[in-house]
Amino acid sequence: MDASSGQEIETGSFASAPNVLWPPSSIRVVDWNINRGLKLNEIIEFLRSAGADLILLQECDLNARRTHRLNIAREIAQKLNMNYVFGREFQELTQGSSESPAYHGQATLSRWPLSNPRIIRFRKQSSFWRPRWYLPDIEPLQERIGGRMALVSEVSIAGRSLMSYNLHLESRGDDRLRCSQLDECFDDARNLRPATPLILAGDFNLDVSSAAANAVAQAQFRSAFLPPPSRTTPNTLFDRGRTIDWVFTRGPLRSDRASVHTSVSASDHYPLSVLLAIA
Repeated sequence: MDASSGQEIETGSFASAPNVLWPPSSIRVVDWNINRGLKLNEIIEFLRSAGADLILLQECDLNARRTHRLNIAREIAQKLNMNYVFGREFQELTQGSSESPAYHGQATLSRWPLSNPRIIRFRKQSSFWRPRWYLPDIEPLQERIGGRMALVSEVSIAGRSLMSYNLHLESRGDDRLRCSQLDECFDDARNLRPATPLILAGDFNLDVSSAAANAVAQAQFRSAFLPPPSRTTPNTLFDRGRTIDWVFTRGPLRSDRASVHTSVSASDHYPLSVLLAIA
């Protein structure tokens, strides 16, 4: 059952109950900024072919004009027969109306039950997106209400709990702002038992290997990609591609077969996949 439209978190259940007695030895995880879901059919096609057990998506639209008023997270979950949690990052003021608001945020999908979803709304935010009286209400300005966040969910895998942090750090401002937002996630994760399997992934909008490597190590997280990927966004006329999407783990998880799927052109980010062995 879905949460009410007046709440920041929406949930839906489309997966059948797994008929297993023991947790699997490994799960496949996909992390992807899907650029609002503009190429929805291609996005679903890749996710279906990936055979993922857990999917962390950033930039999912809800009731936005540019994506035909669809609930992108729900559409994907239904097509893939998965459970989902969607958290609102921003209200997109140029994509809806006061009577029919549009939103934008993160979605976590799973073949396993999801529970206890919550949002970490970062204390430090850029003021870039705020509406201003002197600016016209037009789409290129992307006026928004809300703020960057992490969507936290608990995944129950045949009685074994795994925590997922689905991040979208600020694209405006500098790396100090982004690092402070990342630190809020690390502070939150310190409240969990060290033996709890934990995934922290998303669009970080920075090269963590150069800007926040020490903070990651001190928080006892490990990158699923060793060495780091060369780039996670495509080359464009003005950008040679950047390494800004990451998957980190903590606890009894071992990463294998980490891949950046550079042949997929359904977004302005490439999807990342990794097989995680659960000790």
